[in-house]
Amino acid sequence: MAKQSEGSRRDSASKKESSEFLEKVIFVNRCSKTVKGGRKMSFSALILVGDGKGRVGFGFAKANELTDAIRKGGELARKNMVTVPMEGGTIPHDVSMKYDGAVIQMRPAKQGTGIIAGSKVRAILEFAGYKDVMAKSHGSNNPNNLVRATFKALLSMSKRDAVLGARAQ
Repeated sequence: MAKQSEGSRRDSASKKESSEFLEKVIFVNRCSKTVKGGRKMSFSALILVGDGKGRVGFGFAKANELTDAIRKGGELARKNMVTVPMEGGTIPHDVSMKYDGAVIQMRPAKQGTGIIAGSKVRAILEFAGYKDVMAKSHGSNNPNNLVRATFKALLSMSKRDAVLGARAQ
């Protein structure tokens, strides 16, 4: 009986580790292929994972079952997590980035402004832990390209201290 309670403790510990990160399905695509026996369905899922404290990641996975695609995407997102620069609750400076056809512009905002952005970009910024950012997307509205452009923009930013230190040398 003691072993059963010990096992349940392990289960609750593993649940705590997984609940440490927030997870969201950003986009699901259903694809069908016509074959001799009928239609064969497959799914792709774009998953976002973050801790709300400066770490965020995304994963894109395909599978024949929707649940498998979501699970695989979540695993990839956890594996590809990155740390983004923050100054207070906003981004350090203006940034504009292009990925394929999607162009994203982000600007820091005053405290209390909130996140002003489209749904995909807003989700990334919230999961990263930003509180006040203004963002605008131009060009393509392909979710995959928007997410990649946003991550490219976040990773291209540098903190004020790092820039001042580089200038001093």
